[in-house]
Amino acid sequence: MAPTVSDGGRGPERYRAAQLGLTRLLVRDVRGLRRLIVPSRMRTSIPDWITAMQAVIDQYARTSGALGAEFYDAQRDAASITGSFTVPVSDPPPEDKTEASLRWATKDVWEREPEQATEAQQQPLDVRLEQAAKKAEAVAQKLVADTGRSTVVEAVRQDRQATAWARTAGLGACAFCRVLSIRGAVFKEDTVDFRAHSGCHCMAVPVYRGQRFELSDKAKEWERLYQEYAAPYSGDQLRRFRRAVAEHD
Repeated sequence: MAPTVSDGGRGPERYRAAQLGLTRLLVRDVRGLRRLIVPSRMRTSIPDWITAMQAVIDQYARTSGALGAEFYDAQRDAASITGSFTVPVSDPPPEDKTEASLRWATKDVWEREPEQATEAQQQPLDVRLEQAAKKAEAVAQKLVADTGRSTVVEAVRQDRQATAWARTAGLGACAFCRVLSIRGAVFKEDTVDFRAHSGCHCMAVPVYRGQRFELSDKAKEWERLYQEYAAPYSGDQLRRFRRAVAEHD
């Protein structure tokens, strides 16, 4: 019988714990940079804050990529794959992407004419700044986590001994992530990227030649709920699955 690999187990869970620990440190440092935004001179202080944020995101993204490479190598060794392979560690996000993401996070802090302002932009400045800070934390988390995820996905694409990758979602994952995770080891095509949202802690698990992929117990339960409560309802599966998870998970 072919050896099995799963979206659960010691390896993926240790990797998830490492990336979650990295996220906690990232958020700590990102929150420490809030002091750089001075409400009385936002036109000059926000660009300084963006520059500092970029440096922190780059630092943590490199660590996230290294963790992804370490995880990939460990999974490859556990599968007893012969032959050498060097994991292509992804670069941190481009500066223009990071800047655009941070400017999106802070877009509501600027004064607007009353007739042009959205509801969020009509809030007091301290509220707007707090909301911007939360969005910036989420942006930073996604950019950093994406670097680790893309490292594993790109390794699967380049490694001739890899056949696919599977998505692994944590117990607190949203319905969208759970639906993708129950698809199993079906991802490898060049056109398939890892779809993630802010706050997403899903990961890619590599599958190698000679291995058989098997859903973890939690993913099997999500699959059962999906098939029973959502699959028969074309166009409404995600809403029904979300409700089923809330009621039965």
